[in-house]
Amino acid sequence: MSQRPFLLYAALTPNGHPITVFLEELKAIYPGIECEAMVSQNESNDRSRNNFIVFETSAVLLYLVQHYDKDLKFGFVPAKDPVEYSVLLQWLLFSHGGLGPMQGQAVHFHRFVQEDMPYPKKRYHEETKRLYGVLEMRLLDRDYLAGPGRGHYTIAVVKAWPWCHAAAAIATLDEWPNVKAWLKSCLDRPGTELGTKVLNPST
Repeated sequence: MSQRPFLLYAALTPNGHPITVFLEELKAIYPGIECEAMVSQNESNDRSRNNFIVFETSAVLLYLVQHYDKDLKFGFVPAKDPVEYSVLLQWLLFSHGGLGPMQGQAVHFHRFVQEDMPYPKKRYHEETKRLYGVLEMRLLDRDYLAGPGRGHYTIAVVKAWPWCHAAAAIATLDEWPNVKAWLKSCLDRPGTELGTKVLNPST
């Protein structure tokens, strides 16, 4: 049996799911993109490009768009669409440096630290809520975070929605109805259903 082009090491976390989901989205448009996934730290080995290694979820997503999304269904070329590319990059990094880390810390102090630590619990919980508020405003008159008009499904979305779906530090999304509706539209995609099962086939 021939090796699949990609060897992906990823964890069962909101950092791992964006890559497996995005690969399923790519496969739906470009048949032949296959991936062998293993549960570990986030890293992708591109066997079709001299075993080139890419790590960090956002970097892997950008790499996949650059080399495998030839019709640019999920991204933009900086030289051709500098404004749209900049907007996409901003929202991608919003999740990479804000939504993910802040919610991760909120979950850590609420669920895994045995002693009661009021300050970090409040600090990260409130920051998570603030970031959800930013998403809510962005989605006020848009369907997606990036793209012209009402936007379209890009890697900025792929990076963001798993954290909102996990929402372990937030009891309900009712306070942010636009985020809640946007998340449902992401979860209803076939690529989401297939991609979230890659690392955990029993789900």
